[in-house]
Amino acid sequence: MTTAYAEARARLLNYFNAAVATAHPSTCVPPVLPEVPANGRIIVVGAGKAGAAMAQATERHYIEKGQGDKISGLVSTRHGFGLPTEIIEILEAGHPVPDQNSIIGARRALELAGSAGPNDLVLCLMSGGASALWAAPVDGVSFEQKQGLTKELLKCGARISEINCVRKHLSRIKGGRLAAAAKGHELITLAISDVPHDSPDAIGSGPTVADTTTLAQAREILSRYGVAPPQEIVAALNNPDNETPAPGSDVLSRSRFILAARPQASLEAAAKLAREAGYRVDILGDSLEGEARDVAAFHAAMALDAKQKGKRIAYMSGGELTVTVRGNGSGGPNQEYALGLAIALDGAEGITGIACDTDGTDGGIGKSDDPAGAVVLPDTLARAREQNVDAVTFLQNNDSTGFFRQIGDLVMPGPTQTNVNDFRVVLVDP
Repeated sequence: MTTAYAEARARLLNYFNAAVATAHPSTCVPPVLPEVPANGRIIVVGAGKAGAAMAQATERHYIEKGQGDKISGLVSTRHGFGLPTEIIEILEAGHPVPDQNSIIGARRALELAGSAGPNDLVLCLMSGGASALWAAPVDGVSFEQKQGLTKELLKCGARISEINCVRKHLSRIKGGRLAAAAKGHELITLAISDVPHDSPDAIGSGPTVADTTTLAQAREILSRYGVAPPQEIVAALNNPDNETPAPGSDVLSRSRFILAARPQASLEAAAKLAREAGYRVDILGDSLEGEARDVAAFHAAMALDAKQKGKRIAYMSGGELTVTVRGNGSGGPNQEYALGLAIALDGAEGITGIACDTDGTDGGIGKSDDPAGAVVLPDTLARAREQNVDAVTFLQNNDSTGFFRQIGDLVMPGPTQTNVNDFRVVLVDP
């Protein structure tokens, strides 16, 4: 790798690291933590990929104030994402597909919320990944049936918002039902957003807020993707008792929601560094959706046009792209975006890029050391050809991990302890 390419790679990784640091719980959680209620306690529940770090930051805050004896609770996080804590228990569970610990964590969260007294405060720590980490199927639906449906929706390329809509209406904890379990006692949710437009009802499938989706929408999603679930799921989605609390519901009257970190702030942190380096920055949005390879081709076209016009520009974007699986390879939407970007750029000099999930893992098999994403350099395809690796073949097989592993361009930071969704940068240096 040439010195120029090594410097470009380092610059891209620096922008990614800045985005992650801005959203780390140690930075964003303490300023928004509530006071301990008079004559009461704080009962902590929570779930998400940032859950362990949020729990750490929370208990450290109250311990330093001499109030460690006033808090207790349990937070669920992804396997491999756990951290040591003194007071708040950490439970590791399955993601993106729930496991038995997801059931245990959800049951205990409902029990803890239900144990609150009139002077207590339930503090819910939410971050991306909570939808899988808390599994509490409605009556009549088994865990295995709901797990199988999640796998099928992931495979067919359904958007995360669509998957969450279905899961909320098959759950006893999602879609405002955790707040209902608190029986009208005070509840505050601190959330790190990983969803388009920072919608509270989408983060972790909104267990503490009103649900703007309906049973009818859940049924339509399954129909649109051609998913034929077991009869038990069909019956549950036709049962009015499984409709979630709508806006204005009395069970949510004492539930407050506070956003501790959001994707836009992370993009702005990276943009500040890019501007200092002399780039004009164009933030394309923090809520992009769509097929990863198609979005990559569009961004490549923008970059090639900017290069032709002599513009020195950094295109940045967030959101959550999707992959329609047609092959049997491995990889997530960030790696597939990067592979699609490399193919579309076709070795154009002066254009580089990075695409990573800010939680530290992108697709993969659920292990904490799965890749977060990949870097694209002008010699990406050339280095691949030297090893008889054909990029188009790997893309057709949805094997972006295999491609970038062979040429050494995977980004593998491990768990970052936060999650503000995807982070993408394309730099143009004409």
